[in-house]
Order: sequence, then C-alpha cells, then structure tokens
Amino acid sequence: MTELTGPLLLVGGGKMGGAMLRGWLRAGLAPGDAVVVEPNRAALAAEAQQGIAVHETPDSIPAGFGPRVVVLAVKPQMMAGALPAYRRFAVPGTLFLSVAAGKTLGYFERGLGDRIAIVRSMPNTPAAVGRGITVCCANARCNANDRDLATALLSAVGEVHWVDDERLIDAVTAVSGGGPAYVFLLIECLAKAGEASGLPADLAMRLARVTVSGSGELARLSDEPASTLRQNVTSPNGTTLEALKILMADDALQPLLTRAIAAATRRSRELAD
Repeated sequence: MTELTGPLLLVGGGKMGGAMLRGWLRAGLAPGDAVVVEPNRAALAAEAQQGIAVHETPDSIPAGFGPRVVVLAVKPQMMAGALPAYRRFAVPGTLFLSVAAGKTLGYFERGLGDRIAIVRSMPNTPAAVGRGITVCCANARCNANDRDLATALLSAVGEVHWVDDERLIDAVTAVSGGGPAYVFLLIECLAKAGEASGLPADLAMRLARVTVSGSGELARLSDEPASTLRQNVTSPNGTTLEALKILMADDALQPLLTRAIAAATRRSRELAD
C-alpha cells in the first residue's frame, strides 16, 4: 500500500471531499501535508484546528506550493468555473484525481492539457462512514505510481476497483453512485408497507432501517452469494416466500431495477456529452 503523503491539494471540502479528508487523516496523512480550498471554512473547522490549511479561494494558496496530487471534489456543475484556477498545478509529476460525476478524462485533458496524469473516479456516499466503493479509470499518462497513489487515497474511505474502458463509468454511476438512494428508497417503502399493515410509524421505520443496514453488513461479511443469503431466509411455504412471489414476478423488482439503471446510465452519458 502506498503511504499517504503530500503535498496534497483538495478542491472542495463538502460531503464527499470532507469524508475523504477525514479518511486520509485516519489513514495517517499528516495535517501539514494537506491544503484544502473550500469557501465554507466552517465546514472544516475541526480539520483546520488539526493543522489543515483551509483556503476560501485558490488565489490565497502560496505561490511556491506544488502538490503531488490535486483531488477535484467540487460539484460537476461547478467544475467549468473552478478548473481554470488549478491549471497552474498541471505540471509533469502531478496527478489530478476527479470524483465529479459525468466529467470525462477528455474533459479534464482539454482543461488541463493532455500531458497530465488524470484519474476519473466514481465513489459513493457510504464513503462518509468508511464503507464506500469507488471505480476508477486512468488516462494514458498515468503510471503505476499514479494508480497506486489514487488507490491509496480512495481506499481510505472504502473499496477501490479499476476499469480500462471509461464507458463503464456510466454504468458504475448508475449502480453504485446512485445505489445508496435506491437503498434509502427501499427503507422508505418498507416502512410505509409496515405502517399499512398496522405498525406504528416509528417502529416501522426502525424495523426497516435496522433490517436493511444489518442485511447489508451480513452480505458484506458473507462469502455466500446474495441468492443463497436470500434462500436462507426463505422457508418453504412460509411468509417470506409469499412476499418474494410478488417481488420476483416477471414484471416486478428485477425488470424495474434494470430499467432504472438503464435510465441512469443514459443520463450519465448525456451529462458527459
């Protein structure tokens, strides 16, 4: 595992950027090795007290500062306005790592130059609790050290996987990038169904939240496939089987999710274009 050392420049200290920063600090990054640009300094007050240099704008970064890696964690719709200020760091030996949805390697090469090492990644929000999963794709300028550095940075908040075909990032965005929202919707729907069956609202929601989170942890820790875990809960002629007959019907959950993921994948490609 590559050691987490700087100099490191984080652009954007919001939910994802802040989660990564806290993960890096837990993984051993020295506070003095990190510089953050975040207009809302109050969001990183605790990190600033630890010695992280937080700047409201890139203009206040010292002229001699030369980062080994620049992590771009601003919202995709803000990237066009933010990126030009960081072109001065686009020099050989510097890695640019983006976590912005929909922004392609070609987009960053046009904005920073095609001789710069760039990694496009798609993390998800469970990174906030160290349970994220990120898929990455590198441009041709990235070497093994660049990939190792990106892996080390992103591993601080969860699993990391790589693909060579950048087009797959659109499907990754649909499945794991948006996936937490689908799971949270499941919790909402499960709780409402419990209410419809007579449960008090607070108890129904608690049952739904703990059941989904506990099942997710069981799936994470188990070596058995999800289908086997499902079968382990399903007794012949029992109550769970009756529910699964509805959920697993030909026009039920699987085709619904397949259409949903296809729609999200198409939208990701539209945003990239």
